[in-house]
Amino acid sequence: MKKVFAVLGDPVSHSLSPVMHNAAFNALGLECEYLAFRVGKERLGDAIRGAAALGFGGLNLTIPLKEKALEVVDADAMAEKIGAVNTVDFSGGIRGYNTDGLGAMRALAERGVGLRDAEVVLAGAGGAARGIAFHLVKAGARVTIVNRTEDRAASLAAELHVKSAVLSKLPGLLEKAGVLINSTSVGMTPNIEETIATSDMMHPGLTVFDIVYNPVDTKLLREARKAGAAVIDGVKMLVYQGAESFRIWTGKTPPVDIMEAAVRRRLG
Repeated sequence: MKKVFAVLGDPVSHSLSPVMHNAAFNALGLECEYLAFRVGKERLGDAIRGAAALGFGGLNLTIPLKEKALEVVDADAMAEKIGAVNTVDFSGGIRGYNTDGLGAMRALAERGVGLRDAEVVLAGAGGAARGIAFHLVKAGARVTIVNRTEDRAASLAAELHVKSAVLSKLPGLLEKAGVLINSTSVGMTPNIEETIATSDMMHPGLTVFDIVYNPVDTKLLREARKAGAAVIDGVKMLVYQGAESFRIWTGKTPPVDIMEAAVRRRLG
């Protein structure tokens, strides 16, 4: 009998997690299947406890469930700090983890981006930004959080004892920055001509990381290339956060290359 894993969210039909994880399970010859279920916040507790009762192997959680899950799961220290859970494991109760920030850090490390004492501008102050920001600070980066709503940026920055600014200050901040990370949805399908920064604001010494993965080649990344900046697309974070979930659930080394290839094939 196959062990079932799933992603829960609302909406969830756009998720590439089933494609990615089923490719990994097949590659390793595991009798597992990964599905997607639409679940609203009001039924999240029922869904998680029901999955545990049915013998599911584990869950991923996406918008808008990550924060609500803290009320249901036994979260590890990092997920508790971040204030969001994206991975649930049932092997020892109902344990919650957050692999988003770790996925971002591994994408940066793969490109050889050093973070200790680096000037990093992080755009966004939502759930994804929280996970990334905590890991950036842990890595020793000098972080400035920018957001269209300054209060949200200031609130997250205060938790982490880092700087904050309104998004309109981005051009000046990028002059001395070594890394720009976009954790907002700006530039995501269908608004593919939107960007938080244009080429005239960037420089060749900058690394630009956009966590948006649909489209893969966002307007931000195209503008960064025009400026001679290095770029990292959002597929990398998607795959690495998924790979860490896979490791938590199975105890096996995830076939990262196969997971990435499956996602890129689906995105075309």
